[in-house]
Amino acid sequence: MKIRDIVLIGLFSAIVTGGKLALSVIPNVEIVTLLFMIYTLSLGFRRSILISIVFVTTETFLYGFSTWILGYYILWPLLIFATANISKKFNSEYIYATIAGIFGLTFGIYFSIVESFFYGWAYGLTYWVRGIPWDIVHGTTNYIITLTLIKPLTSILTNQMKRFEQV
Repeated sequence: MKIRDIVLIGLFSAIVTGGKLALSVIPNVEIVTLLFMIYTLSLGFRRSILISIVFVTTETFLYGFSTWILGYYILWPLLIFATANISKKFNSEYIYATIAGIFGLTFGIYFSIVESFFYGWAYGLTYWVRGIPWDIVHGTTNYIITLTLIKPLTSILTNQMKRFEQV
């Protein structure tokens, strides 16, 4: 791994962490999904996976260890994997926005499954049902934010990466 990659991974991990913290005052509105999709499209699969690992590890230091960490270590790489595979066939902001929206809508389901392994299926079901209104907010805002920002931000980052790699 080159020094440039290490610097980029650290920088973009910090941006994801800062973006999440900045929007944490608004429940279930986040920019992490959008950023990981942009990173995957502009920086590639490998760098994006490493950024997600650093991000989740940083989250552990900030918020402590709990069962949600396991979900984060699975879900963010899953989103990156899905984005990388879909980008080979499609290049539409509507497709990316739909993926982001579905990801937000189903976020609670993923975590209810993880919680079920630790606390039982009744708890997992209750966890999911209780969070449905928040998942709707999460999915809707993911869709709108991604639809609005993915094309311009991907274009900017891709152009800047071309300039960066020429230096």
